Amino acid sequence: MIEIPTGKDRPIRLSRDRLDVIAECQGPPGVTGDEARRMVTAAVFSPGDGPPLAAHVVAGDRVVLAVAGGLPQEDEVVSAVVACLAAAGIPQESITVVRPWHRRLEPLAGGVSTVIFDPTDEASTAYLAADEQGNPIYLPRIMVDADVVVLLGACAWDPALGGQGFEGEIWPLFGRAEAAASFLRSLAVRPKAERRKGRAAVRLVEWQLGVCASLELVGGRGDSLAAASFGLPDLAERAARRAARAGWSPRISRSAELAVVTLRGDAHSWADVVRGLAAASRVTYPDGTICVVSRLDEEPGIVMSRWRQGVPLRPLVQEAVASGDPQLDLDAVCTRQAARWLGGRRLVLLSSLEEQTVESLQFGHAETVDEVERLCRSAESLIILREADRMLPRLG
Repeated sequence: MIEIPTGKDRPIRLSRDRLDVIAECQGPPGVTGDEARRMVTAAVFSPGDGPPLAAHVVAGDRVVLAVAGGLPQEDEVVSAVVACLAAAGIPQESITVVRPWHRRLEPLAGGVSTVIFDPTDEASTAYLAADEQGNPIYLPRIMVDADVVVLLGACAWDPALGGQGFEGEIWPLFGRAEAAASFLRSLAVRPKAERRKGRAAVRLVEWQLGVCASLELVGGRGDSLAAASFGLPDLAERAARRAARAGWSPRISRSAELAVVTLRGDAHSWADVVRGLAAASRVTYPDGTICVVSRLDEEPGIVMSRWRQGVPLRPLVQEAVASGDPQLDLDAVCTRQAARWLGGRRLVLLSSLEEQTVESLQFGHAETVDEVERLCRSAESLIILREADRMLPRLG
């Protein structure tokens, strides 16, 4: 028996012997709590490549821990790194944790100072360098003034971007609001070119800032921690990518008529749905069906709505970008990605949205768990992807 959590009264239950289940994929198992802390401690004390964290600091250094995006087991990760720095002679009053403004923030144990970076507060930033186009790059002043900056990031696939994500990177997350807005606008208009420019900007920022130590984490199922890699940014990222590929980029023998996907977390956005759609599209027939099981209650944006009503996408995106509204920029990026990955497939949503809202988008609406089960039983073949929004399945 296969059970798929839904957030509804009961999970989806499927009898395996009555279905052609090609694959049932989920992320790797991970650890939590003290085990997660021990994993991080082992990584920063004994990295596979390069010197340990203690070799990067000397007594009297002002150290900034830059938390890029959401980290699995975040409190345990930060506590382990702080303990390692303390063992190297860096007192807690010399350590500052910098987190982006949208992250959940609770005081850290032991009194370590935490700064929430507000990208709209230009006075809190300082000039770092200019990018390849001559545009100035500003970062939090506390980072620029620090003696040592250690990046704490999560290595994760973004299927909507073809696997390359920026969630765990220092840039443009810690740039001024205009930098993030400019990146988003360009991503809506020239996605491939902007991804290449974005990678170059990340490397430039790391080099100019002198980031010589990076802790890259690989999440496991749920909020668990599956792997931790420490070292020079390039080497740490490479090692984390290898670990992430083993768990989050499964190889599937053949495509299926139907893919049923779930999303991580308890609250979902259209961007999450599109990532799940993008992952499933890689392993479903061009005219197949993708059912996204979510807790989506967010109304679709105007760009998404008008596109599904038949308005050509290109002028919609151009109009959204010209508006200068960050919400429209995000809507445009999300819609462009949905158009790319949906193609001729049918999308069915099990969500918290009203039937009228979903059907106005020309998507299928699953009112109950029973309807999804019937959809699965009627399919010629089936693939199940759990937490698909951070998965990059491969055929072959």
